[in-house]
Amino acid sequence: MKRSLLPLMALALVGGCSTLPGDGPSGRTVANNAGHDLKAVNYAMVDVDFTVGEVIKAVPPRFGGSLAAGGADSPVDVLGIGDALAVSIYEPSGALFGTRNMSRDIQTGTQALPPLVVDRSGAVNVPFAGRVQVNGLTAPEAADAIKHALRGKVGNPQVVAYIAQNPSNSITVLGDVRNPGRAALSVNTDRILDVIAAAGGPTRPAEDLIVNVRRGNETFSAPLTLVSTEFGENVRLRRGDQVNLTYKPRRFTAFGAVGAVSEQDMGQGPLSLTAALARTRGLDTQSANHRTVMVFRFERPEVAQALGLTQAPTPRGVPVVYRVNLAEGQGFFVANNFMIQPDDVVYAPRSDSAEARKFFEFVQSITRVIYDVSVTSALNVD
Repeated sequence: MKRSLLPLMALALVGGCSTLPGDGPSGRTVANNAGHDLKAVNYAMVDVDFTVGEVIKAVPPRFGGSLAAGGADSPVDVLGIGDALAVSIYEPSGALFGTRNMSRDIQTGTQALPPLVVDRSGAVNVPFAGRVQVNGLTAPEAADAIKHALRGKVGNPQVVAYIAQNPSNSITVLGDVRNPGRAALSVNTDRILDVIAAAGGPTRPAEDLIVNVRRGNETFSAPLTLVSTEFGENVRLRRGDQVNLTYKPRRFTAFGAVGAVSEQDMGQGPLSLTAALARTRGLDTQSANHRTVMVFRFERPEVAQALGLTQAPTPRGVPVVYRVNLAEGQGFFVANNFMIQPDDVVYAPRSDSAEARKFFEFVQSITRVIYDVSVTSALNVD
């Protein structure tokens, strides 16, 4: 039995280094494979210093989508079907609406009509004027139309009108806002940020929200951060539009010798590498190789070009592994200047000493098993 176990022990010791359980490649392996076309994944290795962080931040961000093409120029202060028009008629002669003043024998009259609702044909019924078409007219234009209809029936009538209720000029606000529902448009609240603010504002960080404007069969989309920073993206809306704020969280993933292997939300505002490591409870002090902290990223081609990289881009971007050395004091300044991007993978490989310790623990466990089996076998023989 002892003789049969010895070859197994030797085989385990020889192959131990490559068969040890682990949570990812070693830092040396990642560095050695950089620049090699391994199964069509040719990534670049970039040692991060303060200049690299500044070069990446200097390249303008590329936002997905735009609302500029969805801007509307149609007026929103016009009457539509279902709206209510408030009308007041002033009649100097008082022939129809007036009362006699006994002291001066002069008749004057004023008639404030109840709100007139625009029917399906786009008209309102006005006493002595009949049906007056007002659909698509502003309040002053509707007043002129009513005045024209009263001519010959009322002596020199003066008409004042305003829109009392305007449900036709409304939009629907949905998604991650505090008060979703219908919102009315007016001449000074007809832009996207106006209606979002009227709905109570967003419930999540602006960096994690996408604004979708649906108009008929078309949909226009852009990040809320773009809409709030670029005036040309804060477009005017049109009656019947649907505004939907959808939640698309920015996340990064942490693996390796860190305090907590996890997927983390980036939260509000920019996130540096030091802050990302803090969210994972930092590096494992017993096993992490603090000289090599890596960030795996599909980088934007324009950033790769600014860094002088020649790797061919994939559909998702240029594969780049950024490496930061936290064994030196300036490494923390560098890490604090290096910003994490959505879908980044932060990886802390284990140190050589930790790998060696794991190997010897593995060897010890194997030899202990062989010793126990040998003793058991000897006792059985005896």
